[in-house]
Amino acid sequence: MTRHILTLTCHDRPGLVHAVCGGLLDVGGNILENAQFTDPDSLTFCMRTVVDTSVDDPAVVQAAVAERLADTQANLRVRLESERPRVMIMVSKFDHCLVDLLYRWRTGALAVDLPIIVSNHADCALIAAQYGIPFLHLPITKAVDGPTSKPAQEARIKELIAEHRVDLVVLARYMQVLSDDLCEHLRGRAINIHHSFLPGFKGAKPYHQAHARGVKLVGATAHFVTADLDEGPIIEQDVARVDHTHTAEQLVALGQDTERLALSRAVRFWAEDRILLVGDKTVVFR
Repeated sequence: MTRHILTLTCHDRPGLVHAVCGGLLDVGGNILENAQFTDPDSLTFCMRTVVDTSVDDPAVVQAAVAERLADTQANLRVRLESERPRVMIMVSKFDHCLVDLLYRWRTGALAVDLPIIVSNHADCALIAAQYGIPFLHLPITKAVDGPTSKPAQEARIKELIAEHRVDLVVLARYMQVLSDDLCEHLRGRAINIHHSFLPGFKGAKPYHQAHARGVKLVGATAHFVTADLDEGPIIEQDVARVDHTHTAEQLVALGQDTERLALSRAVRFWAEDRILLVGDKTVVFR
């Protein structure tokens, strides 16, 4: 028997679950897990189903379900559960999110393949080598009173995505703003993490700014990358409560913990097809 993951979004109407189940029954499918939700604002129906069947080809399973949904404009996808998505990690100097993702990958908690790590700095090269993953240093330079090398660097990133058949790009504290062009190229295929003080404390040392203002919570937000900086559809968030006894350095440490947790969960949710986009927000079947 072969296990498949089915995801579906479409305008809600009676009979959708019946149609999906009928299509799965046509290929001898046995539903092992199912989650569904209708967004009340857009009336978008969302569904994620894990099914076991003797049919090995997910295209055959998808065609059987699509036939039952022929009168809808359904966004339907079926893939093998055993199929591991390919993820490119991009990082700068801060390595806490990178190390956390690599540990989860090595222990099997994150079921993805990691063909390459890309950075605009060389600081994390040793970490990549310890895990046996190719590391490529793509610096961004700026001529005196002239243009930067960023367009050429991003063009190389696009080439790497194609060369390595990358399904998802993860910005694990990659401290460069992606161009609008690259954001559009990666629409729905790139996840970023940032501290949740935005837009209150911007720029350098946000945790120190927050400490000076006496914040009581620190946190992090994982979201899809869009041209609107740090405003893409939110996937996951985490928080930690703090008080007047915490130093700025302790806030940094706690903040990094929330960044690690929020990002790793977001990547896992994506890898398991648990995230469905509905307009500017997400439905996440945990």
